[in-house]
Amino acid sequence: MMKNIRNFSIIAHIDHGKSTLADRLIQHAGVIDPRNFQDQILDTMDIERERGITIKSQAITLPYQARDGTAYTLNLIDTPGHVDFSYEVSRALASCEGVLLVIDAAQGVAAQTIANLYLAMENNLEIIPVINKIDLPTADIERVLQQIDTELALDPLSHLQCSAKEGIGIEEILEAIVQRIPPPTGDPAAPLAALIFDAQYDSFRGTVIHCRVFDGLVRPGDQIRLMSNQAVYKVEEVGNFLLTRVKADQLSAGEVGYIIAGVKTVSDTHIGDTITHDHRPRAKPLPGFREFKPVVFASIYPIASDDYEDLAVAVEKYKLNDAAFSYQKDSSIALGHGFRCGFLGLLHLEIVQARLEQEYDLAIIMSVPSVRYRFTLQDGTTQYVDNPAYYPNPSSIGKAEEPYIRATMIMPDKYLGSVIKFCTEKRGVDSKMHYLGPKRVELIYELPLAEVLYDFYDRFKSMTQGYGSFDYEVIDYRESKLALLDILVNGDKVDALSQIVFRDSARARALQFCERLKEEIPRQMFKIAIQGAIGGEIIARTTVSPFRKDVLAKCYGGDITRKRKLLEKQKKGKKRMKMVGSVSIPQSAFLSVLRSDSDK
Repeated sequence: MMKNIRNFSIIAHIDHGKSTLADRLIQHAGVIDPRNFQDQILDTMDIERERGITIKSQAITLPYQARDGTAYTLNLIDTPGHVDFSYEVSRALASCEGVLLVIDAAQGVAAQTIANLYLAMENNLEIIPVINKIDLPTADIERVLQQIDTELALDPLSHLQCSAKEGIGIEEILEAIVQRIPPPTGDPAAPLAALIFDAQYDSFRGTVIHCRVFDGLVRPGDQIRLMSNQAVYKVEEVGNFLLTRVKADQLSAGEVGYIIAGVKTVSDTHIGDTITHDHRPRAKPLPGFREFKPVVFASIYPIASDDYEDLAVAVEKYKLNDAAFSYQKDSSIALGHGFRCGFLGLLHLEIVQARLEQEYDLAIIMSVPSVRYRFTLQDGTTQYVDNPAYYPNPSSIGKAEEPYIRATMIMPDKYLGSVIKFCTEKRGVDSKMHYLGPKRVELIYELPLAEVLYDFYDRFKSMTQGYGSFDYEVIDYRESKLALLDILVNGDKVDALSQIVFRDSARARALQFCERLKEEIPRQMFKIAIQGAIGGEIIARTTVSPFRKDVLAKCYGGDITRKRKLLEKQKKGKKRMKMVGSVSIPQSAFLSVLRSDSDK
């Protein structure tokens, strides 16, 4: 019965205890044998366990018997907390009626707490504030209650307290879910309307579609249609998510579950698409979740060119599992064929690289990350460039612009001075600051996205000793002095290392690149020049010293002219060798350039 279903999500800032709370709810529902239980039960990927973060939103159906004896079905969709994965949060919230907003009792309200609250409000969801980690000696519940009132504008009397680690307050949270979150609305007799919020590829069954049914019902044997491309499939199996897929006779309005329909072509499934019946279609698709545009771009190449086909298959399958990842074919003189990919941030880029290597057993290399710049040419046309290979002719550029973000940082006020100095170094402008409490300050800066790409988040976290929180949104394009920085090795341009940079910081960036390449490129019998250039102007240079054969070893005594003759002969030989010799750049050299300073 629909009135006994509750669809909810858990949202919070990173590391405020979402996954631990989900573990306790699952344990309380008794869907897992205690012998098989492990922490972060919904974090199924190795990389999630290694880093201790949630990357993918996961759905699970929990049976719960309330205190009044009524049996409920709770559909939990766990969400990530990091700013780079806010697209996962938006997908989960499109399928829910309510959320648990988890706040750390020691850290209080953080930047991503506020960002996720706004997402929940946009979806008109019921919000239940939950103060977690009340067992910590540093817990300050009174301060957090004040923040819930002043910073979140929620009723502090509606809050719940728990310790997910100790299992305190879990029963009260489950009761609040069934009492305060409304049941789903929908008409089981209406034409089928199901929103695809996730999908995964099964090598035996094809694409497994994760969906929330809003209207109608779907059974095995039904002919369904995907409304974005009008593709028609026959349903083989439907069911619910426990810790594994569990078959069901049907999925009805209000339920969350999966559909297997023999979708073998990965590209046919689009996250946010609407499923309807072929014989009785819905008039228009459901409004999908918020669309995200990539802000960071990098090219992926296989280390061995023979692996290109494997990479192409892996990228297509990965796209199915990650709606915010985008790609198109690309090629490089130095690295061969690959793909130009779009990401939501640097952590997203790292996760994609790690998952492609771990899950698909690929050895890949990534080019230098960049953002999408906008150029207005002399003839009035506008050109967007995210790949340095397509940088326009400098003489044809009328105006160059780069994307800016609005960064929101919340931190204890004792770190304010160093953070302001850091933001100023990163070309931050138009700062705003206000105190949220006696010792907590919110700092808002407008920064160029390119400056945030490399090591901003890591340095900000270390500067605030882990107490600072950071969130950002892309706002607009602004005029800037840009230049194309090329790296030359032995006079030859290495296209994979070209980069669009801010003109005033080009020399520092070029010197950094040259020094790192010098450490990685093996010495030859001739001198190798590594140079940074903008157009025809060399702005930085380092030299890899040659091996030196001591041709004077056999000259003991005798006339100086004989020694000079031997040295001149050696000099001519090295010059000739430099003309015909080629320098092979090892893969480690490309990787060293990609490292940020904090990785060294």
